[in-house]
Amino acid sequence: MERGPVVGAGLGAGARIQALLGCLVRVLLWVASALLYFGSEQAARLLGSPCLRRLYHAWLAAVVIFGPLLQFHVNPRTIFASHGNFFNIKFVNSAWGWTCTFLGGFVLLVVFLATRRVAVTARHLSRLVVGAAVWRGAGRAFLLIEDLTGSCFEPLPQGLLLHELPDRRSCLAAGHQWRGYTVSSHTFLLTFCCLLMAEEAAVFAKYLAHGLPAGAPLRLVFLLNVLLLGLWNFLLLCTVIYFHQYTHKVVGAAVGTFAWHLTYGSWYHQPWSPGSPGHGLFPRPHSSHKHN
Repeated sequence: MERGPVVGAGLGAGARIQALLGCLVRVLLWVASALLYFGSEQAARLLGSPCLRRLYHAWLAAVVIFGPLLQFHVNPRTIFASHGNFFNIKFVNSAWGWTCTFLGGFVLLVVFLATRRVAVTARHLSRLVVGAAVWRGAGRAFLLIEDLTGSCFEPLPQGLLLHELPDRRSCLAAGHQWRGYTVSSHTFLLTFCCLLMAEEAAVFAKYLAHGLPAGAPLRLVFLLNVLLLGLWNFLLLCTVIYFHQYTHKVVGAAVGTFAWHLTYGSWYHQPWSPGSPGHGLFPRPHSSHKHN
């Protein structure tokens, strides 16, 4: 007979806790949404600035040219100095796969939401196909350079013994080492991915300025691309500090920059190309004519 009020009070306390948790969740979601919108707006404004993009090119050049000087001021035993570190294995070695996945999703959403046309979307996505061809072609060219400039050596306790084996395959089959001029493929790929992602992500500022649909999923994908771009910059700096010879890194970055200029800086502005980022997505303002 006396347990009724106690049970009722317990149910009332549980309902109040549940209501409080629901209110807390709504507040957290509102804060997360506000941060998402604010962060995407600010990142789009920065990446959409032509002046800052030119400075970004200068930043990448400075990283590759002067970054190796930092090797005298950093800890050589840090985790990033090891070829087997997590970031080197999971990200650098698969940098193009990560870039295609994140950037492909962004380009797909932006182009389709702006045009609602599958053909236009496919045309813009074909830039990633061109980028994959550039990456594969550059990798084969680097191997060819190493083959043409290399020689076969056998490591001995006293040093290296030079062999007259004619090519890499026969040298490696004999258990020896083939040493030639090795262009840094990692420096090439990270430089090319940084320039490519900065160019593609810059479209989002104009997308927002035209008032096109920009919900939380699109903004989240955009910010993920910004975070990946920041990671590529950091890993490029680690690469030029800890790995490869100086000229190998500079040549790799120069080839990556040249590949960007051939595609985004030149070819994509032609009518028979995949088109530059943002081409054909936004309506042109109509010119007003005054009649006398």
